[in-house]
Amino acid sequence: MNWNWRLCLLAFFLAAAIAAARPGQDPIATMTPDDLAHGKRLYVGHCALCHGIEGGGGRGPALNQNASRRVKDNMALYGVIKNGVDGTEMPGAWQMTDREVWRVAGYIRSLGRVETATPTGDAGRGRDLYGAKGCGGCHIIRGEGGASGPELTEIGARRSAAYLREALIDPAASVPEGFLTVSVTTRDGRNLRGVRVNEDSFTIQLRDDENHFRSFRKAELKDLKKEFGVSTMPSYKTLAAAELDDLVAYLASLRGEK
Repeated sequence: MNWNWRLCLLAFFLAAAIAAARPGQDPIATMTPDDLAHGKRLYVGHCALCHGIEGGGGRGPALNQNASRRVKDNMALYGVIKNGVDGTEMPGAWQMTDREVWRVAGYIRSLGRVETATPTGDAGRGRDLYGAKGCGGCHIIRGEGGASGPELTEIGARRSAAYLREALIDPAASVPEGFLTVSVTTRDGRNLRGVRVNEDSFTIQLRDDENHFRSFRKAELKDLKKEFGVSTMPSYKTLAAAELDDLVAYLASLRGEK
C-alpha cells in the first residue's frame, strides 16, 4: 500500500473518530447554505407534491409552521422523513441517504422560520357560520359531530389557509385519503351512494350521508362505481367573500387546543 492510500485511510478513520466523539451534535445546527439548498432540491422532488413548494400544505400537512405534535425535536423529524408515518399516505424516504434525509429536515426547519399569512376573516363569525350551515353533521370537532367527512379538530395545524379556501370552493379538487365516494346498484334495483369504509375481494362497506353503514357482497351487486375525484361535500362558492373569509379563519384556528 502506497503512502497516499495510507494517508486517505488515516483521514477517513480520524473523521469517523471525531464524529463518534460528538454523538450529541445536532446535524441541522451546523448546516451550510449549500446543505439547505441541496435539501430544498430533494424536498421539491419528493415532498412538495403533498406539502407544497413552500411548505404551505396540500394533501399533506403544512410544514412552514412549528405546530406538529409528532416532531418534538430534530431527531423526531428525521425519523418521520426516514421511516414515514404508519396509517397515513406519508411514505418513508428509503431512497435517500442519511445525509440527504438530514438536509431535507434542515430545509423543513428553515420553512418554520418563515412568517405565514394570517387569515383575514373573523373566526368567531366563522364558527357561527359553520354551525348554521350544518357542517357538524359531517365533521367532528373535539369529539362532537358526524363522521362522514374528515375530522377537523386539528385542521388548522395540518392545512394552510389557502388549502382550506380551495376545499370550501371546490371540494373535489383534493379529496382526502379514505373518503372515496362509491355508488352501488343492487340486483333488485336499489341505488345507494356513500363513502367507502372498507373493501376486500368479495365485499364492500359504505357509510351513507345519514351516517348509516351498509355492507354488500360484490357478487350480489348489479353495478359498483368508484367515483374518483368526486366529493360528497357541497361547494360553498356561493358564500359572500366576507363569509368565506370568516369560515376559513375559523377552520384555520382549529389547532387541537381545548
